Amino acid sequence: MLYKIHPENPDKRKINQIVDALKSGEVIIYPTDTVYAFGCDLMNKKAVEKMAQIKGVKLEKANFSILLKDISEISEYTPQIPNNVFKILKRALPGPYTFILEANNQVPKLFRSKKKTIGIRIPENKIDLAIVEALGNPLITTSLHDDDEILDYTTDPELIYERYNSQIKYIIDGGYGNNVPSTIIDCSSGECEVIREGLGDISFL
Repeated sequence: MLYKIHPENPDKRKINQIVDALKSGEVIIYPTDTVYAFGCDLMNKKAVEKMAQIKGVKLEKANFSILLKDISEISEYTPQIPNNVFKILKRALPGPYTFILEANNQVPKLFRSKKKTIGIRIPENKIDLAIVEALGNPLITTSLHDDDEILDYTTDPELIYERYNSQIKYIIDGGYGNNVPSTIIDCSSGECEVIREGLGDISFL
């Protein structure tokens, strides 16, 4: 189902329907402030496994990120963040960045792996933030494209629907997406290093 949701004024009824689907274990495709992405309920293990299968990766080796509604939630998944890193997070988020941070003991349980870091996303997208707020916990997320490949179909909801409608029940049409991924900044060591320069500006670092 291609599910149109207004990007600036998301309909609460439609958001709640998406949340119900997430809670029941569905994987969705949704717009972000960069490219379109897969998402599922962080608390639903079967959904996380399903998303890894759709993406074609083993869960224990997947570089999935967590999508949060605000910075205050980060502390649930990381040890104490150094002040210099926290200042950068506050400056950049919400925005088109993926921050890699040191993971706490809870993260490996979520991913059934020995992950020592976790990717954090807080996108500047009202649909995304409405979903995670209504869900009551973060999404696990990964972009549609492979890390080194951005294709035209990842920006057009109609083409995304044609490609994935047999696998994904709810595909959100929030308008055309970007074909530039998020900027990845690794702060897991306490210092911040740009791993991939994408849509997010890095001049403030």
